[in-house]
Amino acid sequence: MDSKSVIAIVLGGGAGSRLYPLTATRSKPAVPIAGKYRLVDIPISNCINSSINRILVLTQFNSASLNKHIKNTYQFSMFSKGFVDIVAAEQTPDNSGWFQGTADAVRQSLRHMVSYDADYVLILSGDQLYQMDFVEMIDNHVAKGADISIATIPVGDREAPEFGILKANEEHSITSFIEKPAKELLPDWVSDTGSVMQGQGRNYLASMGIYIFNRKLLFDLLENEKKDATDFGKEIIPTSIEKYKVISYQYEGYWTDIGNIYSFFEANLALTLDLPHFNLFDNQKIVYSRARMLPPAKISGTTLEKTIIAEGSIISASRIENSVIGIRSRIGHGTTIVSSYIMGNDYYETLLELENNTSKGVPKIGIGDRCYIRNTIVDKNCRIGNDVRINGGNHLANSDHSLYAIKDGIVVLKKGAVIPDGYVI
Repeated sequence: MDSKSVIAIVLGGGAGSRLYPLTATRSKPAVPIAGKYRLVDIPISNCINSSINRILVLTQFNSASLNKHIKNTYQFSMFSKGFVDIVAAEQTPDNSGWFQGTADAVRQSLRHMVSYDADYVLILSGDQLYQMDFVEMIDNHVAKGADISIATIPVGDREAPEFGILKANEEHSITSFIEKPAKELLPDWVSDTGSVMQGQGRNYLASMGIYIFNRKLLFDLLENEKKDATDFGKEIIPTSIEKYKVISYQYEGYWTDIGNIYSFFEANLALTLDLPHFNLFDNQKIVYSRARMLPPAKISGTTLEKTIIAEGSIISASRIENSVIGIRSRIGHGTTIVSSYIMGNDYYETLLELENNTSKGVPKIGIGDRCYIRNTIVDKNCRIGNDVRINGGNHLANSDHSLYAIKDGIVVLKKGAVIPDGYVI
């Protein structure tokens, strides 16, 4: 594969309402993950590791923090033709509307691609966690003489109704496709996913929302043949199967779609396993992000068990287990944190600010002394006082409060929330 033959498009996603309140002030791809990255870093890093360095990120909702992150992070050498550019939804003389779906977003962005030479367009989602070599997928696309390739992953009965499910023949050409099938339809959609996958009960081929289109076909489909279609999964792909050579590229590595608070929470905590499915400690599959000039983490008197701690943190807690602690986190004496994701902070308070806030009874930025926090996501820049107890779990009903939301038993403290001393959730 010649990297000059491919241009990548990362779809920024819609309003991200299922990830609320994490998406109240930021777009879904800008949500912090693993303590120091953002979701959009995953598809961009996969591209860079696959020698694809011409990338467009399409956005429209709450895009300011995403724009800032990309501007501060992805700067290629002046001798390189590589770029990561934001394409925001914009009004033009011939179009006054927002992006109406995945296909419409790409259609409205085609004019930004016209000047770039590329034989293939790689279309990616901005809210998935995986490590994939796109070179293999593109080489397979070329070798099979495909018009469109869809990355697929074997899934089981429980997940299948949440995805587009397809069937392919022995040559891996896709013969049929159904979007989010009802459970009673599943027996008709069983595929030969291989003995290992079948042994795990993963009998259905799900679309990962990762596509390769021959450039000429993509332009023709969006501008002429399907000029009213708004979505790839619901409209473009099902009708293309009958007319074009659409190939399934089966991927068997770790992949998770971060569509809601529960999947986001699980994906982050899974990073603390002894052998995590998503490997941050890989020489070849580096996850790139903004380079911050932060000091090392400072830890005093804390028992740590299966915990990731990002740089710049100052921790005096008594115990932290099965948790992810983000950049510049400050955690006070005697505090216990269990199965939680603490996103950290964007800045440090000065001694003068600390004195002023203390005199006004405002908690320091971070987490105070003698707190107990479990099954919780603490968004950026929260101020949690002393003796606060937050005990998430299925005993809590879903709710939305000015300071926090509860979803599937997970307490999510909203960005910048101020939690007074002794508060209990």
